[in-house]
Amino acid sequence: MAANFAAKRLGKELGKINNSLPPGIELVSADNFEEWFLDIKVLDENPLYKDETYRLKFKFSASYPIEPPEVTFVKLPDRPIPIHPHIYSNGIICLDLLGQQGWSPVQNVESVCMSLQSMLTGNTKNERPLETKSLCEAIACGPATSTSTTMTILSRYYTKGGRAPKIYREDIS
Repeated sequence: MAANFAAKRLGKELGKINNSLPPGIELVSADNFEEWFLDIKVLDENPLYKDETYRLKFKFSASYPIEPPEVTFVKLPDRPIPIHPHIYSNGIICLDLLGQQGWSPVQNVESVCMSLQSMLTGNTKNERPLETKSLCEAIACGPATSTSTTMTILSRYYTKGGRAPKIYREDIS
């Protein structure tokens, strides 16, 4: 039942996306209802992102839109991963909107792309967040054996009053 609901919702979104998207957002591929690729551009004069195009990968579960999609930036020869305080070098995005607590079924692929455009537009810092493994070691968790383990340790730390931003999803790489 949930898979049918997700497919129906994604079908409607795809129909709308094929008819029109806001400036700076382009559908690259949507061959199925599991994984879509879109390109986004920052349209203002922000020198950090001027003349750059970024590739997004959306992964949908059978519980979409009740649960958020997994959204990451993908690195390609002509599509870098943007440098931003909430975007890791592996493309993982730390954004409330993409977590269980910040997500609403009212959101959709278009609104997520627009939120990411806005996030990039407003950025003035040419920096990345502290990488996960380094951050874990910095907060005395000890060395992590894998990124997934590190993410689990960090999410527990953050929910117990840590000062760093919350991480809402497992590493998907």
